[in-house]
Amino acid sequence: MTKSPPRVRFAPSPTGPLHIGGVRTALYNYLFAKKLGGTFILRIEDTDQTRFVPGAEQYIIEAFRWLNITFDEGVHTGGKYAPYKQSERKPIYKQYVDELIAKGKAYYAFDTPESLETLRKEHEARKETFIYNVVTRKNLCNSLNMTEAEVQQRLDSEEPFTVRFKIPEDTEIAMHDLIRGHVTVHSNTLDDKVLFKSDGMPTYHLANIVDDHLMEISHVIRGEEWLPSMPLHILLYDAFGWEAPHFAHLPLLLRPDGNGKLSKRDGDRLGFPVFPLAWNDPATGETSRGYREDGYFPEAVVNMLALLGWNPGTEQELFSMDELINAFSIERVGKSGSKFDVEKAKWFNQQYLRRYGDAELADMLVPVLKEHGIENAPKTYLTAVVGLIKDRADFVRDFWAQGWFFFQPPQQYDEQVVKKRWDENMPVIMQQLSQKIAAISDWNATVIKETLMQFITENSLNTGQIMNCLRLLMVGASIGPDLTEMMAVLGKDEVLRRIDAGELRVES
Repeated sequence: MTKSPPRVRFAPSPTGPLHIGGVRTALYNYLFAKKLGGTFILRIEDTDQTRFVPGAEQYIIEAFRWLNITFDEGVHTGGKYAPYKQSERKPIYKQYVDELIAKGKAYYAFDTPESLETLRKEHEARKETFIYNVVTRKNLCNSLNMTEAEVQQRLDSEEPFTVRFKIPEDTEIAMHDLIRGHVTVHSNTLDDKVLFKSDGMPTYHLANIVDDHLMEISHVIRGEEWLPSMPLHILLYDAFGWEAPHFAHLPLLLRPDGNGKLSKRDGDRLGFPVFPLAWNDPATGETSRGYREDGYFPEAVVNMLALLGWNPGTEQELFSMDELINAFSIERVGKSGSKFDVEKAKWFNQQYLRRYGDAELADMLVPVLKEHGIENAPKTYLTAVVGLIKDRADFVRDFWAQGWFFFQPPQQYDEQVVKKRWDENMPVIMQQLSQKIAAISDWNATVIKETLMQFITENSLNTGQIMNCLRLLMVGASIGPDLTEMMAVLGKDEVLRRIDAGELRVES
C-alpha cells in the first residue's frame, strides 16, 4: 500500500490503565506519522464489553494529554471517520460478516461452550491441544456440515452462534513486516477464529480489519503480541478483496531482571511505575502508582520510552519531541525486546530537571514546601536555593531531602561528626569566627570564603576541621552544597543565629 501521507492509529481497549508498553506503541505511531506529515488517530476498541472498566477511556485520553502526544482524529477530537469507538460502530460490522459468509469465507458455528470445553479436556487427556481448524471443523456443529435449511432453522429459532473465519487449507501465507522482514506461515497451523457473536458484536479481529480499512489506515504499527494474528488479518484483507496496510510489530518491553514482558508485578516488586498516571482500580480500590505522580517530567518519560527499542544511530540520548520526530524511522526499530532500566529512567528525569531554569524549579518547589509546613518563602530565596541543590536531585520531590536546612535550622547534630571534629577549643573558635563573619559588609560567597580562609590561616587552624564544624552548625551534619554558597543564601543573620544556637546544643 502506498498512501502518502500515512495514516496510523493507536487502538487501545478500555480494560484498565494504560501500560507504558502501550504508550511506547502510541509514541512510535505518533513519531512515524509526524515525520512523514501523516495523521495519527485514537480509536477505542471496546468490542469486549465484559472487560470494559469505567474510567479507563478517560484515563487513556488524560495520559496522552499529560505526555503531550496529540491526536489528529479520535474518540475525543472527532474527525470525518467518526465514530472512533467500536461500540458505537456496531451497525457497520454486520454487513461485512454477511459478505464473508456469502463468499464462503466464513461460516456459522453453533457449538456450545460446554461441548467445546469437553473437547478441550479430551484432547488434554491425550496430551494434545484442541484447535478449531481445517481438520476438526469437519466434525463439529457448524454450517459447513449442515444444509441451508437446517442453518436457517437454527438462526430463526435464535440459537446462540458465532461466525468463524474459514482458514483455507494447505496454503502458505507469505507476509512482510517492516521490522521483521518476510514471514511465512502454513494455514493448517491456524485456528478458525471467531469474527462475530450472536449478540451482534464483532470480535477484535473483524472490527479491527474493517475499521482500519474504512479509516484508510496505511500502516499498522503495534506490539509483538499481535504478530500471531497477522496471518489471519492478511487472509481477511484478501477475503474482502482489500489491499492490506503495511505491518510493523514492535519488540516487547522486558522486565529489568530476568526474562519476560514487563508487568505491574515487576513494578510493585522493584519499586517503579508501569503506568503513565496513577490508577485507582474501581473493582478493588487498589491504587497503582504512575509516572506523573512519582514526579517524572512527561518529556523525560517520552525520551526514555523512545529509546527502548529504537536506536537513533548516534550517541545522542536527549531528544526534544521535535528532534525525535526528525530522527525517527521504523527501520531503526530493533527486533529484540528491550529491558526496562529503572536507574536510566531516573537519569532521564534528572537530565530534564537540570534543563529547567532555577525560577521555574522554584515554582515547582512551592507545593513540596507546603507539605512540610513552609509557606510564603520569597521567590528570590527559593530560586537561589534551587540553584545550589538541583544537581543533587533526580526529582523535584528530592529538593526537600537535599535542602530542608535552608528552611529550618538543625535540631540535632550528627554524633559521628561531633566526635570526630568537635573538641574543647571549638566553642571559643566559633565565637571568634562569628565575630569575623558579623563584620562582613559585602555578603557573598566569595567574601565569606576569603574571610574564613584568612581566619583559619591567621590562627594556624586545620581547614578541614573548621569547615566541617561550621557546616555542622549550619545543617547538623556533613551534608549540603558548597558551604560558603550555602551561607550566602542563608544570610548573615541566620548564619550567626545558627552558630550561637549550635554551640549550645553541640556542647549539651
